[in-house]
Amino acid sequence: MPRTLVQLQVNGVEATVAAWPMQRLLDVLRDNLHMTGVKEGCGEGECGACSVLLDGMLVNSCLVPACQADGAHITTIEGLAINGELHPVQRAFIDHGGTQCGFCTPGMIMAVVSLLQRNASPSDADIRRAIAGNLCRCTGYVGVVKSALQAHQVAGEAERESVR
Repeated sequence: MPRTLVQLQVNGVEATVAAWPMQRLLDVLRDNLHMTGVKEGCGEGECGACSVLLDGMLVNSCLVPACQADGAHITTIEGLAINGELHPVQRAFIDHGGTQCGFCTPGMIMAVVSLLQRNASPSDADIRRAIAGNLCRCTGYVGVVKSALQAHQVAGEAERESVR
């Protein structure tokens, strides 16, 4: 079977890649586009390490055939920082112990970013539900939840400052 051209917009940059018909989006992002912040954990959609935003929706890129992402806007962990300045969620994870080994961190951050896009003031329970699809063997999730709570507070402060 021949490869097919797939057009993507990844982190605001247009990309056209030749992909096998059922090649995973995860592999296209990592191997073709060098977005190595997208991690392969389980390869079965169980761990969340490969989470990206696909047209604004949080998805496990290991479950998405690249051909289904044709024409889509994709945001990876690499696309969150703007002009070298970390996204508030990235900064909060660093400042409040949301990481340990770091392997699950990109997926966790993407899950929290997705949550904050839908719910600007999430509760502890909302955060725990949002990250439920992300497995971590190191943190015990306490630092992750604390980081997410801090990120939404920082984002809220920035929004209030912009109104003044």
